[in-house]
Amino acid sequence: MDLRIFTEPQQGASYDTLLTVAKAAEDLGFDAFFRSDHYLKMGEVTGEPGPTDAWITLAGLARDTRRIKLGTLVSPATFRLPGPLAISVAQVDAMAGPGRVELGLGTGWFEDEHTAYGIPFPEKRFGLLEEQLEIITGLWNTPDGATYTFKGEHYAVSESPALPKPATKPHPPIILGGGGPKRTPRLAARYASEFNTSFRPFDDSDKLFTTVREAVSANGRSPESMTYSAALVACVGRDEAEFAKRAAAIGREPAELRENGLAGTPGEVVEKIGRYAGIGAQRLYLQFLDLQDLDHMELIASDVMRQL
Repeated sequence: MDLRIFTEPQQGASYDTLLTVAKAAEDLGFDAFFRSDHYLKMGEVTGEPGPTDAWITLAGLARDTRRIKLGTLVSPATFRLPGPLAISVAQVDAMAGPGRVELGLGTGWFEDEHTAYGIPFPEKRFGLLEEQLEIITGLWNTPDGATYTFKGEHYAVSESPALPKPATKPHPPIILGGGGPKRTPRLAARYASEFNTSFRPFDDSDKLFTTVREAVSANGRSPESMTYSAALVACVGRDEAEFAKRAAAIGREPAELRENGLAGTPGEVVEKIGRYAGIGAQRLYLQFLDLQDLDHMELIASDVMRQL
């Protein structure tokens, strides 16, 4: 089971803070450092010093770290045009070196951040996502010396040189997720190497994994060619008192975290990870909401990860 660190910088984090967390995650042996892609804080926090751009951040981390994988969970299709996004991801991939960068892509859902920064937020966004996936993979897969053309409802690309090419071959892994019963599994089966369920009840993840396996098989792929993952809030304490203290620090109730997150004592967390492994999850994204608490990561590395 891969354990990945997942952060929410829009809640208040500078690049230096993210770099400290990413380096700690790398040194402690975590598989990856991922971040959300948002421009506006959520809930009762100031959000200061303000948002950081996801792909600019990852470009910096690509040069300031050595091994750890890097990516977004997930970039909204509303934020960037597909051609420039393909260029940005390919460039960060080259800066990091092959095999380190992954692109999580979704429809976008947070209308307020769009209005706050002048970004259009159409009511129907699934078509944007589908065409972005077609264009991004089309550009990356175009043979050297050839051009790429596409005309859809939302985007048109004409005789693009389809450069730069990613360092990772055939291209960086694409992560898709969501709870849709038909369209999302279909897109995942066609474009994704990983399907993710974020912050969903355990039984929902189980059902979604089954649905996606069926879609992958129907698309002529082996279900085992897809990686299945989940994202959960992490809150772990050596004992009940430390667990309760960490829960209070992020404004959550211990009982609720035990039900919906990866929470409790190390033994409880190892048991829950085993449940996810039992439904086919190969990777878990641990959402860290207190980026100042590096001891939290150290505890998970020493008392949870070593038992897996």
